[in-house]
Amino acid sequence: MTRSPVEPGGTDPLDADETRALGVTRRFGTIGALLLAFGSLGAGAAPILNPVLEIPVLRLFTRIPTVSVAIAFTGMGMMVIAWLWLGRFARPGRDRIASQGQVLRTLVTWTLPLLVIPPLFSRDVYSYLAQSEIVRRGFDPYALGPAEALGVADPFTAGVSNMWRDTPAPYGPLFLEIGSWLGGLSGTNVAVGVLLQRLVALIGFGLIVWALPRLARRYGVAPGTALWLGAANPLVLFHLVAGAHNEALGIGLMLTGLELGMRRLAVRVKGDPPPPWRKDELIYIVLGAVVISLAAMVKIHAIVALGFFGVMIARRGRGRFADLAVAAVVMLAVFLAVTLAIGFGTGLGFGWIGALETPSKVWSWLSPVAELGQLGGVLGIVLGLGNHTASIIAILGLLGYGVAGAVTLKFLWDSFHWRYRPIIGLGVSLGAFMMLHVSMQPWWLLWAVIPLAAAAGTSRFRNVATVVSAALALLIPPTGSPFDNRSYILHQAFVAALIVVALAVLIAWRRAPMLLRRPGLLGHAGRPAVDR
Repeated sequence: MTRSPVEPGGTDPLDADETRALGVTRRFGTIGALLLAFGSLGAGAAPILNPVLEIPVLRLFTRIPTVSVAIAFTGMGMMVIAWLWLGRFARPGRDRIASQGQVLRTLVTWTLPLLVIPPLFSRDVYSYLAQSEIVRRGFDPYALGPAEALGVADPFTAGVSNMWRDTPAPYGPLFLEIGSWLGGLSGTNVAVGVLLQRLVALIGFGLIVWALPRLARRYGVAPGTALWLGAANPLVLFHLVAGAHNEALGIGLMLTGLELGMRRLAVRVKGDPPPPWRKDELIYIVLGAVVISLAAMVKIHAIVALGFFGVMIARRGRGRFADLAVAAVVMLAVFLAVTLAIGFGTGLGFGWIGALETPSKVWSWLSPVAELGQLGGVLGIVLGLGNHTASIIAILGLLGYGVAGAVTLKFLWDSFHWRYRPIIGLGVSLGAFMMLHVSMQPWWLLWAVIPLAAAAGTSRFRNVATVVSAALALLIPPTGSPFDNRSYILHQAFVAALIVVALAVLIAWRRAPMLLRRPGLLGHAGRPAVDR
């Protein structure tokens, strides 16, 4: 049995000074969220027919783009700093730690200002709308791009980034079917469609908030700590809530499936005889596998969770290879049943399988694989061998898939032999797939960070995850585009935002000096966690 270094049972509530500082942190982040919301009116990825232009006072932001970007940058900086401060009170190893309720209340106040704003940081939501409209009009989204199916002049096509107008949808049929239902409500009103897509993302976000603390308790991680890293994370708020990315629904369903599947699963410690199977265990196992399979019908990455869930089931049995084989057959049977039901039920079939490579058409500057391929292409030109960048990146992309697959197999095998918790293996494996993809985006790493937040209690992981999350949250500008080729204004806005954020931090420090003190390391005590 593996014990977690984080044991939530023996911590005390925050004292009066810490509670006061937490209140300052909450208000600091809320002001940041409000600034980001107002800045989005002029700096967000607004629809072509922008309804903000018809609203007195608020339409002023669309006429002062540099100021709007500066306001948005200020809000981003304040929210990231507030999240880091909140982490001081949710950090493992403290005698006094923020409760789940305190973190949840903070999360709610930071989320509310972001609910009815234009999309931020990306224009992907317009691709969701266009591809869903293709389904609603009876065309195949896995064979036609928005420009081909809807026409270049269509209002849904107009909002899609140029690079995606002629490409098929890489998303699962369940997500596009949901989008087509919502399209029947919004009609041709793109702004309403954006808000409905954000509602879908919020449902996924709600599932994450529901499942994360429950999973954390199973692994001895304080629920407030898990919510801080996995739900209040600025990458989540910026990209899943404000950006309305469908990762929210995919990850939310995946975590919910794991929680449901483990709800009645008997606990077995390595070396002990397995308890007899109960009927409700089998029911919840199938239910969990169905929900995880539904997650894969939104984003295929969730399929990895079925493998590690199967390992949990095998370890609950006798831990023999035969148990692993039976669990694998059950997971495969459930996945195939759900896939067939969704494919035939929606009428979209299985064209999504061939469209999974669509994201690879774009090389992200954040992807180590893409950057290495670019370097190889430059060297080829310098050495007089010609420009073979595309071929090099294609080869490295395949190698990346191979390495990620090997990492997954290793962690599946090691988890089966009790060397790792399966949910740790899940997080690491998903992280490998995301990091080694040529189109890696900051929010993709949430597939790794969120499940690991529920089970990884080591300070090393949390320190790394904190630094990476804060850095990536500030790397992508809020515009979701080069801002009409006037990227120079981003530098001006960034400098202005730095000045305002520094002044805001000074004010917060005067109200709660402990926020800028170096946190001390306090001991903790509590009950051991059972590994599963």
